[in-house]
Amino acid sequence: MIYIEPAYAEGLTDDEREAGYAEYLALADDPRCVASGQLQPAETATSVRVAGGRTLLTDGPFADTKEVLGGFCLVEAADLDEVIEMAARVPAARAGGVVEIRPVVPR
Repeated sequence: MIYIEPAYAEGLTDDEREAGYAEYLALADDPRCVASGQLQPAETATSVRVAGGRTLLTDGPFADTKEVLGGFCLVEAADLDEVIEMAARVPAARAGGVVEIRPVVPR
């Protein structure tokens, strides 16, 4: 999961933005990448809760945070070291954001 400050791209030049997108596309093309995607801004989120048998909808993200979930990448790797190497290539990790690595629970 890729977390970044919402306005991080606003300070980039067009060349920097294009170079970042190219890095994301290269990661998506890595054969270890099973699925990936960029998410729309947090303001477009709809949060769903069920309380007392009623479905409650809230516009916006679940919580107020400095960083927002901006995208994801699902990978199949031999070990954690391999995933860390891939995560370090994510532009957001170098731009003040964070890449959170979690294993998938086996079915």
